[in-house]
Amino acid sequence: MPVSRRSFLSVLGGGVILAAGGGALFATTRTPTKALAPWAEAGQYADARTFALSHAILAPNPHNLQPWMVSLDGADQVTLYRDPTRALPHTDPYDRQITIGLGCFLEQMRIAATARGIRTETNLVLEGDVVARVTFYDEGIATDPLFAAIPHRRTTKEPFDMAQPVAAADIPRLNPDIAGIRFDGTADSAKVAELRDIAWQAWLIEYETPHTLQESIDVMRLGKAEIEANPDGIDLGGPFLEGLMVAGMLTRDDLGTPGTQSYQAGYDIYQPLFTATPAFVWITSPGNSRTDQIAAGAAWLRLNLGTTAAGMALHPVSQALQEYPEMTAQYDRIHGLLARDGETVQMLGRLGYAAPVPQTPRWSLDAKLRSSV
Repeated sequence: MPVSRRSFLSVLGGGVILAAGGGALFATTRTPTKALAPWAEAGQYADARTFALSHAILAPNPHNLQPWMVSLDGADQVTLYRDPTRALPHTDPYDRQITIGLGCFLEQMRIAATARGIRTETNLVLEGDVVARVTFYDEGIATDPLFAAIPHRRTTKEPFDMAQPVAAADIPRLNPDIAGIRFDGTADSAKVAELRDIAWQAWLIEYETPHTLQESIDVMRLGKAEIEANPDGIDLGGPFLEGLMVAGMLTRDDLGTPGTQSYQAGYDIYQPLFTATPAFVWITSPGNSRTDQIAAGAAWLRLNLGTTAAGMALHPVSQALQEYPEMTAQYDRIHGLLARDGETVQMLGRLGYAAPVPQTPRWSLDAKLRSSV
């Protein structure tokens, strides 16, 4: 019978970390320093393009796959490519979410460039693996106020503080104001309860459908060594989890096997997370073209930075928006509730207040640069 999260903690307290090699020493060596280095390296570049790109690689993206590659072309251009090896064919069969992530990258690059007085002009290509070509113009423009939030932006996959409600009047102030994108949200208890149910039911479908769960498991990085070797995907690290790995209580096979402790932990962690949600926000577009998806990414990035600047927390819960057969009922349900006149709901997020969470691992900028065209 699966044990509870409290039982995991009890076992850990009984010596798992000590068995792993010496208590405090083990704990202090579990931070994946190399994988987190790009956060400190952001902005440490003389060239305006690499300065902007060093911030852009910190943008949010699905499953932290970081599906971008870039080249520096001529004296003033950047070409953004989609890395075709980074995809989620089961949960994102049409690459909609991947494209939104690329839109986040472009907007964060644009914002960062303003800190050097640079105006960027983006020409979307959207042909093959080429996403966009961006030209940098040194015009001494003002810094975008959201630039200051970039180092502090996080995706907060935690229960929110239900003792600190979200004021309904605060939601419109978060509007990212991107042309062609409609932003909305709610703190109304009845509507929040309905959205919680949709989000939870959609999460259950993804978790209990073997091939969609396996897609997530395949990009999990278990422990410091895996995280440092591949600083992308879903990182599971730290002394607690690595102690369980050393003790044989957390394995990749068990994560996908119903009835195991590791599998049960998914329910134990995520159900309280959805329950502790005081508000939701969402982003819709009039259609579902690649251009719409790029714009949705820009809007989501600005929303995420805006919530950070406001001292709030944001967590995307877009399972119900995924376009695969098992999700059809929840997809239709959420579009019936939130979409207007044939819109596509591109992003749904939990909104609230929570304690800060750690940075996520990233590939270095050098790892994302390719030869110029």
